[in-house]
Amino acid sequence: MLDYTAMILAIGPELWLAAAGLVGVLLGALLKDRFNGLSFKFGALVLFVAAALSLLFYQGGEAFGGLVQTNTFVNFAKFVSFTVGGFALVMSEGFLRRHDTIRYEYVLLTIFASLGMGIILSAADLMTLYMGIETLSLSSYVLAAFHRDSARSSEAGLKYFVLGALASGMLLYGASLVYGFAGTTNYAGISSAAPSIGLMFGMVLMIVGLAFKVSAAPMHVWTPDVYEGAPTPVGAFFASAPKMASMVVFANVMFTAFGSVMDDWQLIIAIIAGLSMLIGSFGALTQTNIKRLLGYSSIANVGYALVAVAAGEASGAGALLIFMTLYVISSLGLFAGVLAMRRRGGMVESIDELGGLMSTRPWLAIALSILIFSIAGLPPFGGFFGKWEVFNAGINAGLLPLAIILVIASVVSLGYYLRIVKIMWFDEPKERFEPIDGSVTLTVLISAFVAGILFLVFISQLADWANGAALGLAS
Repeated sequence: MLDYTAMILAIGPELWLAAAGLVGVLLGALLKDRFNGLSFKFGALVLFVAAALSLLFYQGGEAFGGLVQTNTFVNFAKFVSFTVGGFALVMSEGFLRRHDTIRYEYVLLTIFASLGMGIILSAADLMTLYMGIETLSLSSYVLAAFHRDSARSSEAGLKYFVLGALASGMLLYGASLVYGFAGTTNYAGISSAAPSIGLMFGMVLMIVGLAFKVSAAPMHVWTPDVYEGAPTPVGAFFASAPKMASMVVFANVMFTAFGSVMDDWQLIIAIIAGLSMLIGSFGALTQTNIKRLLGYSSIANVGYALVAVAAGEASGAGALLIFMTLYVISSLGLFAGVLAMRRRGGMVESIDELGGLMSTRPWLAIALSILIFSIAGLPPFGGFFGKWEVFNAGINAGLLPLAIILVIASVVSLGYYLRIVKIMWFDEPKERFEPIDGSVTLTVLISAFVAGILFLVFISQLADWANGAALGLAS
C-alpha cells in the first residue's frame, strides 16, 4: 500500500510538477494558441511553487521502497534550481514573441525538464537516476532546437542529442556494471558492496556520463555550440537550473553511492576538474561571440565546482552549494544581459557590440559589470566567496595542485572577463540597443543585486545555510 504522506514529504515538488505539466498539456489541447501567452505566467508560477514546496518539505523523506530519498542537501539544490528556472522562464516570453516562436510547448518542456531535475536530485537508486536524466535530457534536446526555422538552433539540438545519447549509453552501461558487481542499484547497497575491478569500471563509465551532463572536460565539446546555437532564453535555462541540479547530483552520487571507495575516484575527479578549469579558461580567451564565451566560462566554473567534489563530502559538500548558488544566479543575469543586446536588425551576439554601453545604458553596464566581477571571483563581490570556499575545500582535502590550477585558471579568466568590462566602459559607443522587456530588466537587476551585493553582506548566512544543508548527507 502506498504511503502518500511519505511520498509528499520525499517528492512533493516533483508530484506538483508532474500534475501541473499534465494540466498544462490539457489546457494547451483545449485552448490551443490562446494558451501561448498565458502559459509563461502559468509555468513560472508552477516553478516558484515547486521551489516553495522544496522549502516546505526541506527535511525530506524516503518513498517507493528506497527508490527516492531526499534530505536538506538535495532540497537546497531543488530550491535554487526551481527558482532560477522560474526566472529563466519569465524572461523568455518577449524573446520568443519577437521571433514568432511563442508556443505553450516551450513552457511545458521547461516544466518537464524541471521535473527531470527534481527526479535526479531525489534519486537514491540508479534506476530512478536514469529515469530522471532521460526526462531532463529529452526535454532539453527539444528546447535546444526550439527555434526550428534557425539552422543554428537545429544544429545545436542535433549535436546535443547525438552526444547526449552517447553519454546516456555510457552512463547506462556503467550502471549495469555497477549493478552486476554490487548486486543492487540502491545507493546505500552500492556503498556497502565489496570493491572489485568490475565495480570500478562501472563507476568510471558513470563518471563519464555524469561529466557530460555537467559539461566537464573532456566531455565538454557540445557546450559552446549548444550555448551559441540554442535560443538565448534556452541557453539561460541550461546555464542555470540544470547546471545546479546536475552538479549536486554528481556530488550526491559520488558521496553516497561511491563514498566508501573515494580513494579510487578522487584522482579521476581531480583530473577532470583540472582539465575543465584550464580548457574553459583558455578556450574563452579567443571567443568573440558572447554566448560561446559564456559556454567556455561554464566549463571552467564546472571545473571549480568539481574541486569541491574531489575534496569529499566533509570538506566539499557545503562549498559546492555555496559556489553553485552564486554561479547560477550570476550566469542567469549575464544571459539576461545578452537578451538585452537587440537592435532593429535583430539580436546581436558579438562582444564588440557592447562598446560604450556605459554611455548608452549605464544601469545595464553597471549591473553586467557587477555580475562579471562576481562570476570572475573578484573581491568584494559575492562570487569571490564562492571560489574561496571551493579553494579552502581543496586545501583542506590535501589537493594543493588542484588549488593551484584553480588560482591559475581564475587569473587567466580575468583576461576575457575584464575585456568585456573594458569594452562596455571605455570603447566608442555603438548604436543604442532597443528598449528591453521589463522581465529581462528585472532579472538582470535582481541577479546583480543578489549575487554581487546581497551575499556580500549575508555571505555568512548563506554559508551557514549551505553547510547545514550539507549535513543532510550524513543523515
